[in-house]
Amino acid sequence: MKYVMNPRPTIDESLIAPFREMKDVWSLSCVVGDAMERDNVMRHDMKPKAADKKIIGPAITVRLTAGDIVDCLGVFEIAKPGDVIVIDAFGETETSIWGGLMSGLARNAGVVGAVIDGSCRDTDEARMLDFPISAKVCGPRAAHTAYSGRKEPIEINVPITCGGVIVNPGDLVVADEIGVVVVPYKDLAEVYTRAREQADKEAATREEILRGATVEELLAKFGRI
Repeated sequence: MKYVMNPRPTIDESLIAPFREMKDVWSLSCVVGDAMERDNVMRHDMKPKAADKKIIGPAITVRLTAGDIVDCLGVFEIAKPGDVIVIDAFGETETSIWGGLMSGLARNAGVVGAVIDGSCRDTDEARMLDFPISAKVCGPRAAHTAYSGRKEPIEINVPITCGGVIVNPGDLVVADEIGVVVVPYKDLAEVYTRAREQADKEAATREEILRGATVEELLAKFGRI
C-alpha cells in the first residue's frame, strides 16, 4: 500500500503575514479571488461546517484514495502552527475523514483550519473547540481506520485537487463563510498587493454609499462597484 510523506515546504512567513492581517476584511475570499481575476476559486459547495471564523494559512496537502478512505493521522507529524490541512478525498460524500478528535489534535498542533473535498463529522465538537472546517458535506459515517487500524494508502505534501482547484504544498488558503480560494505560493506578493488595493477601494466605496452616492458618482470615482 502506498504511503508518501514529503517534507513540509520552506515557507516565508513574511509573505503569509500580510494576508493574515486582512482577517477583518469583508468578503475576504471574494476580494482575493478577484485579485486573481477569478482563478483558483473552489467550487461553491466548499463551505464552513463548524466554527464561524476565517481560515488563512499555507497548505499542508493530503491525498487519499477513492474508495479506500482512511484517517490522515500522519499529517500531524509535519504540521506546524499556522498551517491549513487541505484534503483531497475525491469528493466522497458518504464517508467522513475528519472528526472531533482530529479537530482537537489539529488545534493542539496550532493548525488554523481544515479544508476537505469530502465529508467531515463531529462539527458540534469542532465548534466547541473553535476550530474551522470548510468541506463539501458532513455526515456521521466514519472512515474505517478506527476499526481496522490501517492508515494507508495516503500521500502527504503532494500536489492535489481540492474543490476543483490544484493545491500545492505551501500555497495560501483563504476560506470564509462565502467560500475558499487558493493563492499559488509564487504569486503571493503580487496577489496581496492587488487584494489590499481592492479591499481599500471597497471600504472607501462603502463609505460613499453610506453618504448617499449614486451609481454614476461611484463609477466616476472608483471605476467599478
